[in-house]
Amino acid sequence: MTFSMSDLVPAYPELFLLLMVSLILVFDLFVSDEKRFLTYLLTQLTLFGCAVITVSVSDPAVRYSFSRMFVSDLMADSLKVMVYLSVAVMLVYSRTYLMLRGIFRGEFFALTLFAMLGMMVMISANHFLTLYLGLELLSLSLYAMVAMQRDSAIATEAAMKYFVLGALASGMLLYGMSMLYGATGTLEITKVAQAIHSGVGHRTVLVLGLVFIVAGLGFKLGVVPFHMWVPDVYHGAPTAITLFIGSAPELATFAFAMRLLVFGLQDLVVDWQGMLMILAVLSMAIGNITAIAQTNLKRMLAYSAISHMGFMLLGILSGSMNGYSSAMFYMLVYVLMSLGSFGMILLLSREGFEAENLDDFKGLNRRNPWYAFLMLLLMFSMAGIPPTAGFFAKLAVFEAALEAGYVWLVVAAVLFALIGAYYYLRIVKLMYFDEPEDHAPILPQPDARVLISANGLAMLVLGVLPHPLMALCVNSIARSL
Repeated sequence: MTFSMSDLVPAYPELFLLLMVSLILVFDLFVSDEKRFLTYLLTQLTLFGCAVITVSVSDPAVRYSFSRMFVSDLMADSLKVMVYLSVAVMLVYSRTYLMLRGIFRGEFFALTLFAMLGMMVMISANHFLTLYLGLELLSLSLYAMVAMQRDSAIATEAAMKYFVLGALASGMLLYGMSMLYGATGTLEITKVAQAIHSGVGHRTVLVLGLVFIVAGLGFKLGVVPFHMWVPDVYHGAPTAITLFIGSAPELATFAFAMRLLVFGLQDLVVDWQGMLMILAVLSMAIGNITAIAQTNLKRMLAYSAISHMGFMLLGILSGSMNGYSSAMFYMLVYVLMSLGSFGMILLLSREGFEAENLDDFKGLNRRNPWYAFLMLLLMFSMAGIPPTAGFFAKLAVFEAALEAGYVWLVVAAVLFALIGAYYYLRIVKLMYFDEPEDHAPILPQPDARVLISANGLAMLVLGVLPHPLMALCVNSIARSL
């Protein structure tokens, strides 16, 4: 592999992040617990620097670096900026929570940034090796983060399950990639696409490799039947880590799916459409139905995440430009909804108390009407009730699936969405019609209070004015393909 100095320009954000995370690790060694806030500020400054660099080096044209192993395009830049925003919001929401539980340490910030580096490499990967390296960097960081609360047996158990099942998924993914390499003779995603288009490789081998690829992808998305880790990890991990797992990595996984299925295996669309269809229907069904029985809010949101990934897959499996941009819009909206929902759990939690059960939200309107209203907007958006962003996101993927001729699939999705509305509206009922069981004052930090308000209101604004974000998604996909 050869590269020139000009090859480094598209990778400036990744290089800056790697430099800063190394600096933060050393800096934190000399910072006392009382001054740990400085490490937090340096981490936020790193995220801001990454955003500035990404915007400055952004180019509408598709650029390849490092012997075409790394690609910089508008989709990658848009998703990276959203990743920075998600991680920054997560850090603001979780600061007090982490301090009270003794996890506000340099290791947490370093692992967060290393995980983010893995996401960025995944988003810009144009080669199976680059894609796998980014995936493993993200996964290994997440395993360690889930187990950070070392005195918690449930967190350790969740980390072990996540690690074992993640290793199995990585093995399937590697096996699928090796079969595609054997059939096409290349590891570069764009060349794989060219080889398949030219008729190189035995179709049976290609489809068999595709099966393993989709299985590995299904695990990373957390869709049925590869969803076993999601409820346990969401429930067992500290809420701040759950917030992180349920937000930014989803964007990287979306890019992962797009790079492999759309950019690399578009000529096998008939084969992977059928696979994704099964995953989507099972995820919407099991995710929504199982969530009804949950009394723990984190587990409920875990099954909700499974169902939302099913809805997102409707856009990808449509196999059209409209479908891909609709899926990207859905994923961006879902990340905002997930940030707000878990952020509200963090704001209601305090020392020695985790506000993770449904009963903890009883009478929230009497305790704080504003937070109850924000949670109502988030739950309405999750359920897809107009005029919130979730409604437009579901409408967009339904329209894409209809255009592709999957009428029965859209009918099934609408029915499952109606089932899912029950458990979201149940939280609204608890907040507004039940007596509060907890009367402790809700006293979040000023920055967290402002951010959660903006997060909740964004659901309303994006529902009424979705077109700028949708236009960004359409433009990003169109210029990257």
